[in-house]
Amino acid sequence: MGDTNRFAPPGAQVADVIEQGVAFQPVRLWPPNGRIGRLRLLAYGAALYLAFILVSALIGSVAAVTQSRNMVLALSIVAFALYFIGGLVLIIQRSHDMNLSGWWSLAAFIPLVGLFWLVKGGTTGVNRWGAPPPPNGWAVRIVGLIFPVVLVVGIVAAIALPAYVDYTKRAQSGVTR
Repeated sequence: MGDTNRFAPPGAQVADVIEQGVAFQPVRLWPPNGRIGRLRLLAYGAALYLAFILVSALIGSVAAVTQSRNMVLALSIVAFALYFIGGLVLIIQRSHDMNLSGWWSLAAFIPLVGLFWLVKGGTTGVNRWGAPPPPNGWAVRIVGLIFPVVLVVGIVAAIALPAYVDYTKRAQSGVTR
């Protein structure tokens, strides 16, 4: 003990007290004050869209059975409002992950500007909206990565199918351009 200098700085690495206790915050869909990452935004948005399509099909079948325009209109308005609010909550939480205010999510409705929420990464560590979101599970990864594949296949099909139909019509009629 006599050989050590008691006034020397400690030799061990000392972590910041704030960063030491960082854990992941749970993913909550309400209230919109949490954080979610890009892939989780894609996965949850795709699941929300699929749920909206199923509810719309159910409303269509109710419309066929009851033939009541007012009830179908009311159900459609409620379903769209829930879908819109759910999507807005997801975009607000994604804004929080990028350390932006939730009001910036209104800019996501501008065409092509909304891609910013899919391209820009979130902040690492704690920001003013809390701890980082948890790592993505396998289900979120699968659904989130299938979404761009379906998007590309849909765009290619939208371009290729009309060209193919036009080609077959011209081939059957024997007309060339």
